[in-house]
Amino acid sequence: MLEIVVTALWLVIPSYVPNSTAVLFQGKTPIDFKYNFIDGNRLLGDGKTIKGFIGGGFCGTIVGTTQIFLAPTLNLPTFNESIFIVATLAFGALIGDMFFSFIKRRLNKKRGAPFPGVDQLDFLIGSLAITWILHPTWFTTNFTPQILLLAFILTPIIHLTVNRIAYKLELKDEPW
Repeated sequence: MLEIVVTALWLVIPSYVPNSTAVLFQGKTPIDFKYNFIDGNRLLGDGKTIKGFIGGGFCGTIVGTTQIFLAPTLNLPTFNESIFIVATLAFGALIGDMFFSFIKRRLNKKRGAPFPGVDQLDFLIGSLAITWILHPTWFTTNFTPQILLLAFILTPIIHLTVNRIAYKLELKDEPW
């Protein structure tokens, strides 16, 4: 069981890194260029920036590339394909976060407003969905039903724990 937990976490690390690191890049230009949707609300909001998207995705890709060197036997294809897979996991996480941010705006939820369940899983859903679309054989070989189940169980626990720590360190306003 421990091996499956470790494998699940190992596979999703490139998905965990981007959202945490995107905020470090302090981008000024929103990725939606401050455009409003037909409902009058912003497409995404000021919290999603071009610099954060590129920086966060790059950090997730660097971490994933490091993993390739640390565990070369983890069912990875050629090195170039492996880089593309970890980049897909990393940037897919940010795309998932943006997609659900778009949904939040449609529901008139303000930036930072809690959206239980979605806030904890949006990046994972995006990361896994895009990776499954672009790398179906690799995805189904590695993300077995057990691994997927564990990823979806562990991710909210990890997300809430990290947010609580960030709150205690005064890096985040609210722990949820």
